[in-house]
Parts: sequence; C-alpha cells; structure tokens
Amino acid sequence: MPRAGTVVLLAAGQGTRMKSAQPKVLHEVCGKPLIGWVVEQALSLDPARILVVVGHGGAAVEAVVKAGPGAERITCVVQEPQNGTGHALQCCLPHLGDDPGLVVVLYGDMPVLAHDSLDALCEIAAELEDEGLVVLTAWPEDPRGFGRIVRDAQGDFTAIVEEKDCDAEQAAIGEVNLGVYAIPGALLKRYLPKLTNDNAQGEYYLTDVPVLAAREGKEVATVELADLDEAIGVNTIAHLAEARWALQVRILEQHMANGVRIEDPATTYIDADVTIGPGTRVLPCTVIRGGVTIGANCEVGPFTHLRKGTVLKDGAEVGNFTECKNSTVGEHTKAKHLSYLGDAELGAGVNVGAGTIFANYDGQAKHTTVVGDRAFIGSGTTIVAPNTIGAGATTGAGAVVTRGAEVGPDEVWVGVPARRLEARGARNEEDAR
Repeated sequence: MPRAGTVVLLAAGQGTRMKSAQPKVLHEVCGKPLIGWVVEQALSLDPARILVVVGHGGAAVEAVVKAGPGAERITCVVQEPQNGTGHALQCCLPHLGDDPGLVVVLYGDMPVLAHDSLDALCEIAAELEDEGLVVLTAWPEDPRGFGRIVRDAQGDFTAIVEEKDCDAEQAAIGEVNLGVYAIPGALLKRYLPKLTNDNAQGEYYLTDVPVLAAREGKEVATVELADLDEAIGVNTIAHLAEARWALQVRILEQHMANGVRIEDPATTYIDADVTIGPGTRVLPCTVIRGGVTIGANCEVGPFTHLRKGTVLKDGAEVGNFTECKNSTVGEHTKAKHLSYLGDAELGAGVNVGAGTIFANYDGQAKHTTVVGDRAFIGSGTTIVAPNTIGAGATTGAGAVVTRGAEVGPDEVWVGVPARRLEARGARNEEDAR
C-alpha cells in the first residue's frame, strides 16, 4: 500500500559552494543527477503526488524531472524568492489539495538515503495518525551545519535549533536533524501559516513545525539513521565525491550479490542503470556507464570503458583499453586489445584484432557498421562507417575498409584502401582463358 500521499522534494537552492553555474541538484553521481536519486526515493513510497520545489535554475531542473520516471505524478512549484525551508512548504500549500495524506519531505541533495529508512519513518507516522509527526535524525562525527535536536530531561523532543542559532550548549549536542520529515497533511496545513522568520537568517524554518506541534501536545517521534552514509548532503564538490563512493559501493555490492565477479571494487566504476548477468567477470580499472547491458559469463576489462547503448551478449569478451559506445557485441565475440567499437553491430563468434577502429563519425553524423558472424578483423584494421563486413569475412592487418565498401561473406580484404583478395589460382585461370 502507498506509504505517503504527497512527497515534497526541496530543490530550490543555488548551491553556491559547488562553485558551478549548474544547479546543484543536477550534478551527477554514478550516472544520475542528484535529483534523480531523490525522485527514486520518493517513488519508492508510491505517493499520489510529488511536488518538486524549484528556484535557481528551475527550468533546467523541471526539464530533468519531467523527462524521468514518475513524471506523471510530478508538479514543479516555484519558490521565489528562496526564503527558507518553511517558505518552500508554504509555496506548496495550494498544491496539496483537500486530502494530501501523509506528507514526506525530502532534500534534492541527499542521494544516498535508502528506502528502508523512509519506510521506517512512514511506518511510525502511520501509527501516530494525525496526533504526531516523525523527524529523521542522526549522530554524525561531524555535525557540519545540521540543526540540533533538543530534548528535555526525560528525553522527549522539545526543539530543533539551526546551527547558526545555537548557543554553545546547543552546539555541543550530538544528535542532528536531517531535514527529512513525515508529517500528516492536516498538521502541516495547520502549522505552516504560523511560521515566523525571527531567527539569525531571517528565514521561515520548516524546523519550527515540529516545535509548534510539540507545544500543542502532539507527539514528535524520531527515527535515527543506522547508516551515516545515508545522511550525506551534497553542498560541495567534496561532498559529491563522498556521495558517489557511498552509492558506488551500494551498486557494486548489488551486482556481486547477483553473481557478478568484481575483482577489485576499489578501481571499478559502474553507474546506476547497468544490467550484468551472473558469471560475468569484471577486471580492475573498468568504467561502465549507465545504459549498458552485459549478459552472462562475459569478461570485461581491465582498463575497459563501456558507454551508453553498449550490449554484450552472453560470453562476449571486451578487454584491455577497449572502448564501446552504442554497440552490440555478439555471443562469444572478442575485442580484447586497444580497440574502439563505435556504433557497431557485431555478430556471434567475431574476433576483433588489436588496434581495430570502427570510424563511426564523418564530421556531421554517426554511422553504423554491421559485422557478420565468425568474421575475423585483423589487427590495426580501420572500418569507415557506414559499412558491412560479411559473415566469415577476414580483413588483413592494417587494412582500411573505406566507407560503403561492403565486404562480402567469406571474402578476404587487405591493404590501404582495402581491396578484395582473390582466391588463390583465380588469376592464373583467367590468364589461361
């Protein structure tokens, strides 16, 4: 059943510490923008609606989320000016409707947060119904800008104090607010109009909503993160690298659990949205980008780069310093050394010799080369697309197969430019006639 009626994604910040003109939430980690990871978090709760609060670079952010999964549920809400998290939620009020259900608030720069943590948050909120709300907290080694959770002598929640508003005693508190909440829509609509900007930043804080609820006797429950990596919020390029590594480990562990042998995870880079079959071996210093599909019992690497659109069929092998882009490599086909396979369709049992280049770009457009089953491409061959290499055909070492040459089945072509090598004895027979 749905865990939330509405999920609000806060993505309006400029991200000045990123030192980039690009909106912060559009910076990529493991092949996906930060906001893309958070939209996935939202969709895991199966909400009726997702409200994405945009501001800086809002048109670009909206274009990305509307082109991705769950677009039919997404409404972008403009926050202008950006006057705090509470103000962001106030901007959402007209879009919540009469029955917003449970409202979950997420941040567009927290890509590592896992579904299980959100599920626990929503489960407790469901038990409280409209009599309370839930706050996600953590105990990080370095609070680095988080608001502090203040409790009374009995350990009950009393307040969230933003770091800039903390006194010395509050700043020493180890439990922090992560800014992720599960709030019944009725309570949210009740308290948002009561927010004030009487604080060090002159902003409307969403953190004041739990405070108002606690003062009226509502329960403010907390869920503590077990895995601190999930708390990573990206505010700098260094934070982006932290998030990338945390997500990369998660991706690699999932592939290994599915039977993929990754020899050196520390030097293996695999994006999200990559499919790899069981029994496949990935060797060190390999980069596999999103949109790649690898079959079972393949071998990839070392020093291999597979780009979007690459498909390796079962048993294919792509090796040292070989790059594939938008290409299909057939069953048990091998391209082991120093090759570029661009926009190529290779059949089964093909051998691609060292240094082979599929020259797919003519300066204006990309073109495709089709190689038939069992073809043998000699070392150092350059094939200028568009082209066809027939089944069982052979090219000699160093051959340059010019555009549109179309090597026939079982033919042998050699030279620069490559020409068909006639069968032994054929010239003598012609001379005799």
